[in-house]
Amino acid sequence: MKKVLLFALVIAAFIAAPVFAGGSSEASSSAASGTITIAFIGNTTGDYAMYGVPVRNSVAMFFEQLNAAGGINGKQVKLLEYDDKADGTESINAYNLAKANGATAIIGSVLSGASIALSDVTYDDNMPQISASATNPKLTVMDPDDPKSEVKTNVFRSCFLDPFQGEKMAQYATSKYGAKTIAIFYENGSDYSEAIVQGVESQLAATGLKVVAKEAFATGDVDYKAQMTNIAAANPDVVLMPIYYGEAGRAITALRAAGCKAKIIGGDGFGSVKNYASAADLEGTIYMSGYAPGTPSVAKFEADYKAKYNEEVPNMFAPLAWDASLIMAEALKAAEAKGLKAGSAEYKQAVIDAIKGMNAFPGITGSYTFNETNDPIKSVAIIKITNGAELFDEFF
Repeated sequence: MKKVLLFALVIAAFIAAPVFAGGSSEASSSAASGTITIAFIGNTTGDYAMYGVPVRNSVAMFFEQLNAAGGINGKQVKLLEYDDKADGTESINAYNLAKANGATAIIGSVLSGASIALSDVTYDDNMPQISASATNPKLTVMDPDDPKSEVKTNVFRSCFLDPFQGEKMAQYATSKYGAKTIAIFYENGSDYSEAIVQGVESQLAATGLKVVAKEAFATGDVDYKAQMTNIAAANPDVVLMPIYYGEAGRAITALRAAGCKAKIIGGDGFGSVKNYASAADLEGTIYMSGYAPGTPSVAKFEADYKAKYNEEVPNMFAPLAWDASLIMAEALKAAEAKGLKAGSAEYKQAVIDAIKGMNAFPGITGSYTFNETNDPIKSVAIIKITNGAELFDEFF
């Protein structure tokens, strides 16, 4: 609890400070005028806007509060916004526009596919980039299957990775439920879904779990009756569903209709699944999350978000976007303190170095230390659905 309260106090101090001091008086003086231009790139329209809009909202709210408090070393932060519609080509186009308009750092994208495409081009430019929600390993590593593969040294994330989620799902099934058998239901061709499955399968030997059914669906499919009938016939102890909330709601409804009583474990894409299936069918379902709603560290953020957008925080990507913004702002502060010219190669490298050098940097969803592949070392929050509500249960 002391650590959680410390996070809240540090964040409050960062936002409340009228000027973010640092470096020599000459550097501070030179930074006292002008603006720092950054860009948010993400999907704010389309099928998965439920993820992109909260990310955009949190980024916008963070820098609005930051600017109202005096900005960074007296400079205001100009936030450019681009909708990439969760499409990789659109993401690259948005990035080129952002560069043309003077962006010196990027927050985005939201879904893994578009974020990976974006990271490939930002890497070529050594442009600082952080995603709040892209959980695929390819975001920061060219070929995750090759231990010697090139790391995209300029790219970071505030969320955990897909395979890590899969590992935790398998471990939870055995340690908490005593499971011996599992079924897996995933989206064929989805980077997100398939990477989590890889994480699950990497733990089979260590956990002793046996996969008794493995069923897939294609993107756009809405009828899962056949797959759920097969899973029910296999009678697994636990069903793992590394898929997004809409598909998860339909799948769980079909699974229960098929008579399967197995425990269900989802990945972080389950956020808001309560809106897509009945409370009775969802009862007891748990999923991995990077966000523990209702805890002290996020209390101010949750209140501010509701006041500004007239709705509760919809999913974990909103607070993770706040942390991504906080991390980027802290790194920009470090570059500004050196008196470097925004947008210069030296400035960008200073931002990257500042993020890489963070050690237990406090955010509202946890503390941040980045490993050799620029991924954060964090705990997983377990969200349990009880009486139709998605409630924080424990850290695992």
